[in-house]
Amino acid sequence: MKKVAVFGNAGAGKSTLSRKLAQRTGLPLHALDKLCFDPGGAAVPPELYATRHAEILTQSTWIIDGYGSYESLWPRFAEADTLVHIDLPLPLHFWWVTKRFVKGLFIPPQGWPENSPLVRSTLTSYRVLWLCHRQLTPKYRAYVVDAAQSKQVFHLRSKADVAKFLSGLPVAV
Repeated sequence: MKKVAVFGNAGAGKSTLSRKLAQRTGLPLHALDKLCFDPGGAAVPPELYATRHAEILTQSTWIIDGYGSYESLWPRFAEADTLVHIDLPLPLHFWWVTKRFVKGLFIPPQGWPENSPLVRSTLTSYRVLWLCHRQLTPKYRAYVVDAAQSKQVFHLRSKADVAKFLSGLPVAV
């Protein structure tokens, strides 16, 4: 495990899992939200994001947490030796987006750029949830099945799977 891509729908717990995995492995963590957005929440130009993302992919070790852009997904997955797809039931994703919002009223969400607009970002997460579930999640699921032939793949489908993964126990693919 040297190059790890952690991905899934909004509110999946990608950032939390990625932080814990980075602490356990010592691999450098890169949160894509911080590459895509400047402090205050303004989106960076797509070319700048693409350059930043490409630079990370050339490093010998990394954990990359998040979505970034559709164009950057597939090169990242191809470069990774380990894929961690967090694929929880949709209502749980909605709940965790809501929980992140409520907690964010008191403590800024970890992994987000400084001074990110909490309300606007949360509303965007709610809009993305259903779109991702219908359009992108099926592609993720198909990809991890195919990738399991050549990569280490963890398809985490429940909170119990996430807990097993973080404790180092085997998780069924």
